[in-house]
Amino acid sequence: MSQHTVTAAPPPERTPAVVPDRGKAPLGRLVGVDLARGLAVFGMYAAHVGPDPDRGGGTGLLMELAHGRASALFALLAGFAVVLITGRRAPRTGRAGRQAVAKVIIRAVILLALGTALTLTDTPVQVILAFYGLYFLLVLPLYRLGAGQLALIAAGGALVCPQVLYALERVFGDEVLRIPGEPAGLASLLFTGLISLLFAGTYPALTWLPLVVAGMAIARLDLAAAGVRIRLALTGAALALAGHGGSWLALRLFLGAATPAWWSDTADFPSAGTPGWLLVASPHSETTLSILGNAGVAIMVLVACLAAMDALPRLRRLAGPVIAVGSMSLTAYVFHIVGIQLLGIEELPGSPLPVLLGFIASVTVFAAVWSRFFRRGPLEWLMSKATGTARHVR
Repeated sequence: MSQHTVTAAPPPERTPAVVPDRGKAPLGRLVGVDLARGLAVFGMYAAHVGPDPDRGGGTGLLMELAHGRASALFALLAGFAVVLITGRRAPRTGRAGRQAVAKVIIRAVILLALGTALTLTDTPVQVILAFYGLYFLLVLPLYRLGAGQLALIAAGGALVCPQVLYALERVFGDEVLRIPGEPAGLASLLFTGLISLLFAGTYPALTWLPLVVAGMAIARLDLAAAGVRIRLALTGAALALAGHGGSWLALRLFLGAATPAWWSDTADFPSAGTPGWLLVASPHSETTLSILGNAGVAIMVLVACLAAMDALPRLRRLAGPVIAVGSMSLTAYVFHIVGIQLLGIEELPGSPLPVLLGFIASVTVFAAVWSRFFRRGPLEWLMSKATGTARHVR
């Protein structure tokens, strides 16, 4: 990812190959992305160290809204970051292109390693960083494509990949994660880890990649143009309606079920693994309807952040601390994993609301103070140093 998310990236280029040159882009064009990332960080915190959504009431509703949707927003912005790194206005070519590809690969390897290390701490969090590292590698071959091509690939993936995952789970079950006849060893562990990242876990690449590719498509657009933002907002609303509204309707028509599975992970019907599960749109259900719903919500949040930062300068100043968090989201993410480990939190979600507010306040104050003296967060600075070795690529 870029310096605005879980890795660092250079600023976007200003060449006329993809978007008409209109001079300097409004500040909100990138600050809005940071604001969206900051909100995604808070949503991730709510999902991990917030109260249990089952408690009900307004607090429970807010916690449930954060579950899965914050991760989806991060995935969308991961695709945005890939395009920023490899050339937003036009894909970089020649030596610059090879160096950009090397930067993405280095970031991916670091995220894979860091995510694995955090997973080995045995916190109850399903760490997303290793999944993100794999996402970067898998979408890298697409970085030269235009917005329309990327959008078609994202749509096709959303329609096909969940059905493929469902079929694989029905045929192989847990056996797909094993190497038959081979003793446990490094090769077996690597294979199991790769298969888990692709097909299992909380964020399987097979069904989350459409969100990443959608983010790449959005990054190719002229986000400074009001017309583009309006069309994006309408697209997001249509996708959210198709995903969550379509699930609500299908569950009632075909199963006769009044279940919150059309939007919430707390539902226990229909059962996972049954054909009825394909009608669900809860954020972690890995269905076509869930991908559509997640993508729609993420797009609307991103567009709202971009528009607000351009249109409301006073809000931009007030949102400064949240923007700072978004600009160092890798640091913020690792901060909360380490905090969970140090505090010995074992049940997620389920912490009292003051715990969540304490995490949010701590990372916000840190980010606000740090950003006054440094351009990048601490882990983002290290990532920048690591990816700087790409300059040796010829």
